[in-house]
Amino acid sequence: MMKTKAVRLYGKNDLKLEEFELPAIKDDEILAHIISDSLCMSSYKAAIQGANHKRVPTNIADNPVIIGHEFCGEIVEVGKKWQHKFKSDQKFAIQPALNYQGSLHAPGYSFPYIGGDATYIIIPNEVMEMDCLLEYKGEAFYGGSLAEPMSCIIGAFHAAYHTIPGKYIHSMGIVKNGNMAILAGAGPMGLGAIDYALHSDRRPKLLVVTDIDMVRLNRASLIHTVDEAKKGGVELKYINIKDLENPEEYLISITRGKKYHDVFVFAPVKEVVEQGDRILAEDGCLNFFAGPSDPKFSAMLNFYNVHYASAHIVGTSGGNTQDMIEALQMMEKNLINPAAMITHIGGLNSVVSTTLNLPKIPGSKKLIYTNIEMELTAISDFKKKGKTDPLFTHLAKIVEKNNGLWSIEAEKYLLKNVKSI
Repeated sequence: MMKTKAVRLYGKNDLKLEEFELPAIKDDEILAHIISDSLCMSSYKAAIQGANHKRVPTNIADNPVIIGHEFCGEIVEVGKKWQHKFKSDQKFAIQPALNYQGSLHAPGYSFPYIGGDATYIIIPNEVMEMDCLLEYKGEAFYGGSLAEPMSCIIGAFHAAYHTIPGKYIHSMGIVKNGNMAILAGAGPMGLGAIDYALHSDRRPKLLVVTDIDMVRLNRASLIHTVDEAKKGGVELKYINIKDLENPEEYLISITRGKKYHDVFVFAPVKEVVEQGDRILAEDGCLNFFAGPSDPKFSAMLNFYNVHYASAHIVGTSGGNTQDMIEALQMMEKNLINPAAMITHIGGLNSVVSTTLNLPKIPGSKKLIYTNIEMELTAISDFKKKGKTDPLFTHLAKIVEKNNGLWSIEAEKYLLKNVKSI
């Protein structure tokens, strides 16, 4: 028997950090040790909706589920059925969108013994059956945690489509060497999209990233620089559209009137969707990436262009297993670095309050190390906290020499020197 500490969902806004016994694993199950979990707005939605959420079981008041679905860890023990494929001490990440027998059940939403906000978990048979337990050979645990959000981005890029003139054939993926715009793109997922657009093997020639927050745009431009993009053959522009009198006119002037082959909308805002529609080129593809909370969210689209200019609309919610494997492999080869998404670090004790207040907390990804005790802390506040805590003095020095970003060195130092939970 193994004890675990985990954050469990009992109902609407009812999360509890508890310690309890895990049952002995069955022959078709795997016992695993979680090291890191990245908190996602989807967990916030599940927490506020409780049993009304489509992935959360109706009986959670009596049978609570462990939350968190962007996690990485190490395998501890493997049941007989899976010993040919997995072994103890292997690092792993999980694709939570199982699609097992048509069910919406997923780790982090639907199961009593598997979720990212825990110290130890039991991985059920269906995860392995669906090839959703993925070996991760990268060094940093945070990379495995961010593979799931990166897979959502990769899936969106693969879902874009264009047509071959005169034929009913879809050419999948973004237009290579085309014009691309990422609207409201300086947030955490936008940063991941910029990273992938610059470093995948199918790149645009022009990449325009817009936002209305200058602080976020400045940070993005320091992480993914114009010079770095140029080396990969991409002309990168960051544009604050907040004070532009006619944003669409300005954005179209950049392409000399040719408009944008691929437009990604990273905020569920009516005006942003409509702006994306207006800058779309003929045979262009508008990807509505942002997941709205309002089931009645709508926007006006030009259906004249749908009919005569072959405007395409696509939306993706999450990536598939192949997308996640691509994310893991690109991280292992250091082609992409999702550390840019991370702005806060915390321990398991900070999960309940952070999850329930996620929309109110500024910044990007909140990374949790599940075996430590630490209040959620912004990386930008490390230096200030270092005045009273030498742990943060050292962490501040590590991130400072790494362009202000979280890193493998910072992760190792934290796990070695901070208090265990």
